[in-house]
Amino acid sequence: MIRATCAGIFLVLLPAVLLQAQDDKPKNWLLNGYAKQLQTVVAIDGFDEYLIDNLLHNRLNFKYYPDDHWTFTAELRNRIFYGDLVKLTPNYASQIEEANNDFMDLSWHWVAHDDWVINSTIDRIYVEYTSGKLETRIGRQRINWGISTVWNPNDLFNAFSFTDFDYEERPGSDAFRIRYYTGNTSSLEFAINAGSTWNSRVAAALFKWNTAQYDFQLLTGMANGEFVIGGGWAGNIKDSGFKGEWSYFLADDGGKNSFAITGAIDHLFGNSLYLNFGYLYNSNGTTSGSLSELFFFELSAKNLYPFRHALFILNSYPVTPLLNVSLAWIYSPVSSHPLFVNPTLTYSIAQNWDLDLVGQLAFSQDGDTYSSPVKALFLRFKMSF
Repeated sequence: MIRATCAGIFLVLLPAVLLQAQDDKPKNWLLNGYAKQLQTVVAIDGFDEYLIDNLLHNRLNFKYYPDDHWTFTAELRNRIFYGDLVKLTPNYASQIEEANNDFMDLSWHWVAHDDWVINSTIDRIYVEYTSGKLETRIGRQRINWGISTVWNPNDLFNAFSFTDFDYEERPGSDAFRIRYYTGNTSSLEFAINAGSTWNSRVAAALFKWNTAQYDFQLLTGMANGEFVIGGGWAGNIKDSGFKGEWSYFLADDGGKNSFAITGAIDHLFGNSLYLNFGYLYNSNGTTSGSLSELFFFELSAKNLYPFRHALFILNSYPVTPLLNVSLAWIYSPVSSHPLFVNPTLTYSIAQNWDLDLVGQLAFSQDGDTYSSPVKALFLRFKMSF
């Protein structure tokens, strides 16, 4: 793994070299990003030894402002994967390639061996024009229509999984989007992504407004060949936050209609303890099945979790100004009682340097035994610039 390590050092040092070349003169461009290293240790029933995996990751975010109306954005991910999971996963490089791309192929491998892979991906590249109350954007971008913290039935373009904690930016879509602000707290938005057929395309409109100190939204359109209507809200009940969203998908081929709704209440206490309680109903989810459903279900806005019902609890507390601890739970009331547990410890080593220790444990019941067949521990160092 000497070559992988050397390549990783190069990716870490590259941003520092680029930033050193900058001067203090006013400029119409911006460059930032981060470099991080993720060490993964996984214990799986049936394996006598722990599986160890590594990811070296560098991100570069570039923006160019030629004038007051136009903005060009390009963001690049450089990643080196190596370790046991790479070796044991058939066609690992192909899976990475498929996950990286939307309509356009903006991902390429520098190295694609059975035991290590070097990949670069452009996950944001778009041009934006703003004039008064009008905003237009075309290219690969994040279209974030979700409101809730954990599950987002309104996120038609970029559905993501809560368990994927290491991709903070979330996926992007190759799309055209236009937004017009109809007032200080209201806007009308339309977006359509690229696709070879209408069954692989999303075209939808979103209207946002504020009333009675609540933010509301309604959306409608076509999503992968199905008519969809949905909405969301965000506000407060006394001193607690209250938010949620829903979407209904109407199949036009006589298939099964889908409905998903989620709601959450969160509260920050005077001693800085934070609590969040959430619930998801997913009509496509199963009411039976084992914990393995969690790892193999097809993620989409209409299928955000493999089980029909899911309960979410998160508590977080800053032990010191530099140390924060949190614990998240997701439980589904089905026969196997699947439970996902996610403890996290975050420590600020220095300015722009962070250390995270993250656990992911999956429990389920098999007969009279309640156990965790899959356990993972992640150690992440991150330097931002």
